Amino acid sequence: MTLWQPGMRITSNRLNDGPPVISTNSGLLAGSGFTVNDFRGYRTGRSFVLDLYLLRTGAAIVLTSGNLPDTTCATVPVGWRPTNGTINGAWDDGTSFGGFVLGTDGLATLRTSNLDIANGRNLRLHAEFIIDN
Repeated sequence: MTLWQPGMRITSNRLNDGPPVISTNSGLLAGSGFTVNDFRGYRTGRSFVLDLYLLRTGAAIVLTSGNLPDTTCATVPVGWRPTNGTINGAWDDGTSFGGFVLGTDGLATLRTSNLDIANGRNLRLHAEFIIDN
């Protein structure tokens, strides 16, 4: 493999590590029965990484026949949402874990859990996605 070819010039553009990383830690709105502990969003080009850290302040979310009722836990700010359909993410609280979905409307909805989600639990949600525009 040849890394250098005659006539190839090293320029500042060739040394560029890619587009800049844009970040935010504001604008996340907690859903009913939740409080925002922390929020971090990172974007480079069309790639997004979101970390939502929420405290369950409402009543326990109890599994019914092994299923978690869909529960909206937060709304992600405009500019930090998927643009072409719903994406899936994972969450955990150190004891229980499950999945959530994030829609183009910014709603983060808990969909699955292996255990009831008790009051006072800190949920960490993580999602990565690429936008199409």
